[in-house]
Amino acid sequence: MERFTTLRAAAVPFARDNIDTDQILPARFLHMPRDGDHGACLFRDLRYAADGTEVPDFPLNRDGWRDARIAIGGRNFACGSSRENAVWALQGAGIRAVIAPSFGDIFAINAVKNGILPVVLPAEAVASLIAEAEARPGAEITVDLAAQTVTGADGTVHPFEIDPFTRHCLLEGVDELAFTLAHEDDIAAFERRIGRENS
Repeated sequence: MERFTTLRAAAVPFARDNIDTDQILPARFLHMPRDGDHGACLFRDLRYAADGTEVPDFPLNRDGWRDARIAIGGRNFACGSSRENAVWALQGAGIRAVIAPSFGDIFAINAVKNGILPVVLPAEAVASLIAEAEARPGAEITVDLAAQTVTGADGTVHPFEIDPFTRHCLLEGVDELAFTLAHEDDIAAFERRIGRENS
């Protein structure tokens, strides 16, 4: 998993509450293998018309946001069914951080396991970041995991909280399994000691 330290990039705004995982990745694409091109299917039914042409006013189809690496969403972002594939779609499109007032719980867990940072900020801060992004498409913001801050395009700094273990895993680029395996010698020593005590 790629480490997440500091990311400075354009942020694409999705100024709606309750964007669900079926909107992020429609169910008909769930058959794709893990290494499939999920990014091409991101928001497929919102981003493209039935004939395959782009919907002009959809954020990812607008100049300045096509290559955004940060997404900003409304409340309860990625609610709905617990499909990890939705995270793969965001990741496949280059998104490394998502900022919102709240997330679907399972999405937030899956995001971290795949190296995407879910940042929870107060609704007022998110609304301010969305307004900035809409006023200046392509303007860059900075997400600093070490400092636990988001710096808006106008220089306003928004601190955020994150679970220390989650923060450690993202900073080091390890998932829960890799973290456990890094302590393999300690685990083996513990097992030997317990074995001796119980023999």
